[in-house]
Amino acid sequence: MESNLPVPERALAVGAHPDDIEFGCGGTLAKWAAHGCQIFHLVCTDGSKGSWDPAGDPAELVLTRRDEQRAASVALGGKGDVIFLGWPDGELESGIRQRFQVAACIRKLRPEVVLGHDPWKRYRLHPDHRNAGFLVTDGIVAARDPLFFPELDDAPHRPKTLLLFEADEPDHLENVTGFVDAKIAALLKHRSQLRSTMGIEHADAPDDGEDVIEFKRRVTERLGEHPADSGFTAAEAFKRIDKL
Repeated sequence: MESNLPVPERALAVGAHPDDIEFGCGGTLAKWAAHGCQIFHLVCTDGSKGSWDPAGDPAELVLTRRDEQRAASVALGGKGDVIFLGWPDGELESGIRQRFQVAACIRKLRPEVVLGHDPWKRYRLHPDHRNAGFLVTDGIVAARDPLFFPELDDAPHRPKTLLLFEADEPDHLENVTGFVDAKIAALLKHRSQLRSTMGIEHADAPDDGEDVIEFKRRVTERLGEHPADSGFTAAEAFKRIDKL
């Protein structure tokens, strides 16, 4: 299994919803940012269905989740550089218009590494995650080849590496030892998601509360689930594709 890419100058992480990137590759982004990488987030949906409260205001939730995502970027060492495509939560399609938007971002930001959902994960239920993954792969092809979307102002760009998180068959590890706390801090910026996603009953739960401690334990335990011969205390796993 391969491990530890050279730190890129720029990295673009693409997620279906606010908080997906922190779960999938937050430790890796924090590590790279600490070593001088400029990190960018691209979030495909508006997160408007990310609540268990049927009486809640979806428009207010959208604004809240945008603020949370920017704060999470900063917690990882970024500058709050987040692009929101704003497609309705639960209704994301991997269509031409969405592909155009992702390709435009890649050409504009010119990342060396792109990270995103693995669209080929077996038995995946959530269509947004699946379609966001295909938008990454299809967007890279469109961004690199000049005859795709010639109306774009920015020149074609070919990233060096694609890292897909949530993969069934990962073949690459990023050592995030020393950056677990940053990953967890970024996840906890998504206060609106504590109950529905993280198993933390109250949004104002203290950092030393039982639910928060249990959540931190689960995240840390998951980061330890990698081959013992890697020598890493904590790692994030990816399917790595270099021939883009």
